[in-house]
Amino acid sequence: MGDFRHETERLVLRDWRDEDWPRFWQGTNTENVMRWLGGVADETKRKGAQERLLSYEREHGHTFWCVERKEDGAILGFCGLKRSNQAGGPIGMMEAGWRLREDAWGKGYAREAAQASLELAFERFGAEEVIALTVQRNEGSWGLMKRLGMRRREDLDFENDEFDAENPVIIVYSIDKAEWEAVRG
Repeated sequence: MGDFRHETERLVLRDWRDEDWPRFWQGTNTENVMRWLGGVADETKRKGAQERLLSYEREHGHTFWCVERKEDGAILGFCGLKRSNQAGGPIGMMEAGWRLREDAWGKGYAREAAQASLELAFERFGAEEVIALTVQRNEGSWGLMKRLGMRRREDLDFENDEFDAENPVIIVYSIDKAEWEAVRG
């Protein structure tokens, strides 16, 4: 671990360091950030999430990387790639995902990091298609998916009440390599 690093204009996507985790959880394990992600995580859930993120890197060479702001070294959250593994979902497909602390919302950081992740998916990791998952009521997340050039894939939606018990469906957006190349111009 520790050798992946990808820079954008304002951000660094990189492998996790032990000292990142407390700052990551402090900034992102809040009611607002975790609203559509299963709620504020207790210590057991946090440890499980950390172990999963590190296992993705070991098993596939990519994960939801630590997102650090260049300007001040602040840990803003995570963004990156994994293999979709939600029960009932499109298992094994390349999935882009992000989670940023609330004070980083609305500044274009998620889009910048997600665009970099899509570039990496297609150019470095050989993806032909990348999906992203959310719940219908998480308009901020699927709004970003649309701004990234992703299209709604109702054929890949699946039932799951872990993130929104009132509307227990995970919705899926995707972009293939040709669409991504057209979007990025």
